[in-house]
Amino acid sequence: MSLEVVTGCMFSGKTEELVRRLRRCQIAGKSVRAFKPDIDTRYHQTALASHLGGTFEATPVADVEQMKSLLPLLRGPSFPQVVGFDEAQFMASGILAYLETLANFGVRVIVAGLDTDSSGKPFGPMPQLMAVADKVTKLSAICVAETQVGICGKDATRSYRIPSQDGGTQVQVGAADSYEARCRSCWARGQ
Repeated sequence: MSLEVVTGCMFSGKTEELVRRLRRCQIAGKSVRAFKPDIDTRYHQTALASHLGGTFEATPVADVEQMKSLLPLLRGPSFPQVVGFDEAQFMASGILAYLETLANFGVRVIVAGLDTDSSGKPFGPMPQLMAVADKVTKLSAICVAETQVGICGKDATRSYRIPSQDGGTQVQVGAADSYEARCRSCWARGQ
């Protein structure tokens, strides 16, 4: 049916928007199934969970093969009409082909994830997902960098990893303890 991508930096409301869309599908009487990477246990083990506290039941998966085993392409009354996937940047590139197959199979697929990592580089399969998506929604946050006159407050499009919390790897699951939302100029100043 369609492949939708919700993207942006940390704290931009990606998961909140994904949860909102999935709830609207449920209200419309659609069968919905949600997934997330099993490494994302920040707020909840078995639910999509936003920084603001919104949740939606989800199945954690280690990789696309596990997702395929839980959701084989067998049409039937129990097959979902809508599939949501959060934090897609943490998945291997194989997720792209499977989510496209679901969409081509007639499923509405809604994916959320970071477009870039804290170094400003494209993150995981997100660039390819955005390229093949039917709809892309790019959200921004509020830049919380300290300036001489207080909080910057501009639109934030970058995820800034707090240097004291930098583990030195691209994949580092964290929240406000490890990351800040920053505008491009404040992000560049901190690099």
